[in-house]
Amino acid sequence: MRIVVQSDPFDFGAEAGEFAAGHHDMGAVVTFTGIVRGDGGLDRMEIEHYPGMTEKALEKIAGEARERWSLGDVLVIHRFGAMKPGEMIMMVATAAPHRKDAFEAAEYLMDYLKSRAPFWKQEFTADGSAWVAAKDEDEDALTRW
Repeated sequence: MRIVVQSDPFDFGAEAGEFAAGHHDMGAVVTFTGIVRGDGGLDRMEIEHYPGMTEKALEKIAGEARERWSLGDVLVIHRFGAMKPGEMIMMVATAAPHRKDAFEAAEYLMDYLKSRAPFWKQEFTADGSAWVAAKDEDEDALTRW
């Protein structure tokens, strides 16, 4: 299990390739990457977090995913700092003997990251800035787990 919280961009291809290459006993690797959307005239997004607390929270949820599904490994990369539309914010990868576990665990992790992970997002447009509030549909997504 690898949890990374960083300000620097990451190379999705290299990360996915390295993750998949290390799992010869797994039948499925699922990856997801979140990208900053440029809708609504977004100039940039800034993400804040508390070092130490954030990593522990992500490790806890990744550990719960490993207990709930038959996973061989989990990778979570999440960025903080300023990002422009088109930049990658985060990546989740799961490896499992079978695809169902890999897909479900990845989706579970993504739902958690979207609604409960301790990150705070502020969006900046030509009209000013606003903190991103939690959305009901993101919270509702967690109820299925």
